[in-house]
Amino acid sequence: MYGAAADPYCYPGTIVLRNIPGLRDQVALDKFETASTAQRADEPLPSGRLSVAHYRALHHHLFQDVYSWAGKFRTVRIFKDGSAFCYPENIRREMSELFDALKARRGLRGLTADSFAREATAFLTTLNAIHPFREGNGRTQTAFLALIAAQAGHPVDLRKLEPEIFLKAMIASFRGDEKPLLRQIERLVA
Repeated sequence: MYGAAADPYCYPGTIVLRNIPGLRDQVALDKFETASTAQRADEPLPSGRLSVAHYRALHHHLFQDVYSWAGKFRTVRIFKDGSAFCYPENIRREMSELFDALKARRGLRGLTADSFAREATAFLTTLNAIHPFREGNGRTQTAFLALIAAQAGHPVDLRKLEPEIFLKAMIASFRGDEKPLLRQIERLVA
C-alpha cells in the first residue's frame, strides 16, 4: 500500500481508497479491483497513438468500474518504502516529456529486439518514477508495454510475466538498477 499525506482519496480514518462500489474493507476492495481489472484487460484495449491521452484512456479502461478518478492524474504526493514518486504538480510536465520522447523515437519501432528491450526498460523506469495515478500504475504500465511492443513489432508474452519478480525488477529500476527489469523485458519479448 502507498502512503500519502492528508489523502482525500481514502475514506476518513482509513487507508482504503474511495471506490465506486463503496467497499470499506481493503481485502474486499483488493478482490473486487483484481476481478474488475482482469475482466477489463480481457476486453479490447483503447486504441491510440501511444500518447499521454492514450495512456490515461488505458488506465480509465482498466479501472473504470473501481475508481471515479480512473484515468485522472493524482493530486497528492505518494511514496512507497520511503521513496517518493513524482510530485503531482510535476506529473503533466514529466508525462509530456516522456511521451514526446517516445514519439520522437517512433514508438520504439524499427529497433532490434535487444534495442527494443533496452529502450522499453528506460521508458518504463521513468514512467514508474512518475507514477501518475493514485493506484493502478503497475497494471497500466504492463498493459501499455504490451501495446508498445505489439506496435513496434516485438510483441511480449505476458503469460511469461512473473508478477513478484517483475515487481522486484521495477523497484530495482526505481533505485537506479535497470538490469533486472531489462532481463524481465527480454524474457517477455517473443
